[in-house]
Amino acid sequence: MQHLRTHSSLILLSVFALFMLSACSSGPPKPDVDYNQSYDFSNVRTVGFYKNSGDVSGDNPLQLSDMQRNRIDDAIKVAVENKGFTFLADASKADLLLTWHLTTQNKTDVRTYQSASMGYGGYGGYGRYGGYNRYSAYNCWSCSPTHTDVSVSNYTEGTFIVDMIDPELRQSVWRAVTQSKLKGQQEHEQARLDEAAALMFESFPPY
Repeated sequence: MQHLRTHSSLILLSVFALFMLSACSSGPPKPDVDYNQSYDFSNVRTVGFYKNSGDVSGDNPLQLSDMQRNRIDDAIKVAVENKGFTFLADASKADLLLTWHLTTQNKTDVRTYQSASMGYGGYGGYGRYGGYNRYSAYNCWSCSPTHTDVSVSNYTEGTFIVDMIDPELRQSVWRAVTQSKLKGQQEHEQARLDEAAALMFESFPPY
């Protein structure tokens, strides 16, 4: 039981890095971004963490350790600062407050497919054409009877959400959301997290 709890906690950290670790040749999924089009982002110079940033919820709501949360926070800081903003330790003086939230959902994938049964469909006189033909009598795969197979797999989908909140409006003015099937990679390298964060903030600010 302790092993399962530890493994689940490691999966929660890996969701953020997973976008850079994806084996898909097309590359990691880009986030869906939405923002307040009437908001003037040109006045934003400083960013700080919202006090409730780093929440984890969902079907697997294990809390991240301080070390795990700090790794994600550090990656986000690097990404934001690389965009030309200053990250403040005193969030009360920041132009925007940043908060991130991870939610997990257990899902089941059910797929059906047709499989050919074993045998030689055209052997002897019992093939596709009813008569013996020395050119088509062997291994008529398309003539073989088929049966339906069902594949069932359980997986966890992770949704990582980042909000930029205007402290005066008390509203989110920019949001990035990305989803991915969690595969359980236990990758802790800060460089990987930095790459994932850079992708998350690629379109921030939205101009």
